Amino acid sequence: MGNGLRKRRDNHDDYIIIAGCSRAGAKIASTLSSRGKDVVIIDKNNLGFRKLSRDYAGFTIEADATDVDVLKGANIGRADVVFAATENDNVNIMISQIASQLFGVPKVITRLFNNDKEVLYRDYTIQTIHPTNLTLLRFESLLSQDVLEVTGK
Repeated sequence: MGNGLRKRRDNHDDYIIIAGCSRAGAKIASTLSSRGKDVVIIDKNNLGFRKLSRDYAGFTIEADATDVDVLKGANIGRADVVFAATENDNVNIMISQIASQLFGVPKVITRLFNNDKEVLYRDYTIQTIHPTNLTLLRFESLLSQDVLEVTGK
């Protein structure tokens, strides 16, 4: 890639930046790393990196992922995916907007605890994950399984 052009790859999710070494961020980083993806995880607190699996082979950066220079240092221009997984919705929103608008990252995913904040993403290509909604879906699934087991007797 010495000519400054980005190497075209068949798989467009090979270089992934995760902002926030929360339990979710660490789990996803560890899983993707074990699948051979190039992963960089950024967190302001290096203690969060203890949540990564022992075989995590990616990079860690102790810094604020809302800092554009930090993202440049993480090589965001090469990123196929950015996942904002901090414990703060506002921080996740900021990181996602920077990745999407300033750097044109093809796929930006953010975790939002407050469903009301999704309105901020209507005009962007940012995808959201809502832990509350996922919990509700799983709860309803388990609830329906119990009903089936009861009716099956």
